[in-house]
Amino acid sequence: MADEQQFIENGLRRSRIDEFFGEELARAGYGGMDLAQTPMGTQIVLKAEKPGMVIGKGGQNIREITQTLEDEFDLEDPQVDVQEVEEPDLNAQIVADRLANALERGWYFRKAGHTTLERIMEAGALGAEIVLSGKVTGARGRVEKFSDGYIKHNGEPAEEIVDRGKGVAVMQLGTIGVNVKIIPPGSDLPDDFRIREDADTEGLGPAPGEGGVEELIEEPEEGDLEALSGEADEEPPATGEEAVEAVIEEDVETPGEDDTPADVDVEELDEAAAEFEEPDVEEEAVDDVMDELEEDDA
Repeated sequence: MADEQQFIENGLRRSRIDEFFGEELARAGYGGMDLAQTPMGTQIVLKAEKPGMVIGKGGQNIREITQTLEDEFDLEDPQVDVQEVEEPDLNAQIVADRLANALERGWYFRKAGHTTLERIMEAGALGAEIVLSGKVTGARGRVEKFSDGYIKHNGEPAEEIVDRGKGVAVMQLGTIGVNVKIIPPGSDLPDDFRIREDADTEGLGPAPGEGGVEELIEEPEEGDLEALSGEADEEPPATGEEAVEAVIEEDVETPGEDDTPADVDVEELDEAAAEFEEPDVEEEAVDDVMDELEEDDA
């Protein structure tokens, strides 16, 4: 058999055993069971409000239960142990069965829900939730919820810490499902924190109330004050158009009379400029050229 199929078979058998105990031990206040496989056989721990009724006179009832587990559920050498529930109002299965019986006896659902919730919180629970689903008052089914305190709905705390119980109330209009969730007192919640008043805080910082806020404010020394005053006297850096003009004045220099480079000979420059002067043109040569042009035009 595959592992997945084996898990399914074990879950179905566990549900059938739990349903059997719920019907067989209803008068004894059945509060759930713990089932574990051991090398010696199958260990079953029953929780009941009245363990004497589970065991029976001379242990007759517990022997009949053990025989039924072997014959109907194919358990190898079942070993049944019965434990008494110290606080029934903190056991979700017992509370669910009680609430279902109260509804069957004619209690109004709102009064029964609030009364049950108050008893759970008075017993010291950190939180509780009661959900009634079905035909509560009329032909149309609906869901009514009663909650108080702190309750977890998902994640590992909801699976490990929250105690769950289910019951069924058979009414004239139909059945009503009863779901109860309880967080017992003393549960270690992941988001819980505690303040230790006896913690050693020496060396961690100044004790509150000794010097107040004034001790935390350091007064500047005389040297620091002079440095701060000197920085205040300095002119603030130029911004905007002033900064641009300052950069232009630094990069661009206007040439003056004394800006002539020292390695340039002025006389050589004058001689080179004289070579490029326009030559003198005689007037007679010009007249001859003009006469030739006029003859060509004629």
